[in-house]
Amino acid sequence: MVQIVLIRPGSTDYDAQRRIQGNLDVPLNAMGTDEVARMVEELRAAHLAIDTVYAPECEPALQTAKMIAEALDVKFRVLEQMENVNLGLWQGMLIDEARLKQPKVYRQWQEQPEHVCPPEGEMLGEADQRVHAAMTRILKRHKEGTIAIVVSEPLATLVRRFVDHGELGDLWKAIAQRHGCWQVLETKPEAVTQ
Repeated sequence: MVQIVLIRPGSTDYDAQRRIQGNLDVPLNAMGTDEVARMVEELRAAHLAIDTVYAPECEPALQTAKMIAEALDVKFRVLEQMENVNLGLWQGMLIDEARLKQPKVYRQWQEQPEHVCPPEGEMLGEADQRVHAAMTRILKRHKEGTIAIVVSEPLATLVRRFVDHGELGDLWKAIAQRHGCWQVLETKPEAVTQ
């Protein structure tokens, strides 16, 4: 059995401004740094024997993961091909601005995100394939124990879906969750890597 501590990075200025971040490299703000410090204390109190902290090369996840790995004195590894979903021309826009400029596409992306591509962005199916490949590699390496994976939404939803074989669900509700939070998922590596 493998425990996966799925961690959402701390907040950025884009989060505070309600901007669409996608896979842009936006560093943690002061609130985000405080959220990571709080998570470190929560993880310590939970007595999780985390072996390795993984994160993609995107600024908020990378900063969060490095801070957690250093504070807990565990290994840190970069996750290849796990950058967040590319939301194309929406990246950097205020959420309300995207909704006003392209109401039909935006509404479709809310209702059926797996069937719509943000303008010049990436289909969720493409991101889902990247998650599948990366998670399969990780679970071939870790047959038991506890690992942490730091990824932003909507990628965190795709990781959860990979582990529990669930539906995509309401992606926007997941994206609206607070930053700097974590949850523990359990899986048998052979159940998800076949």
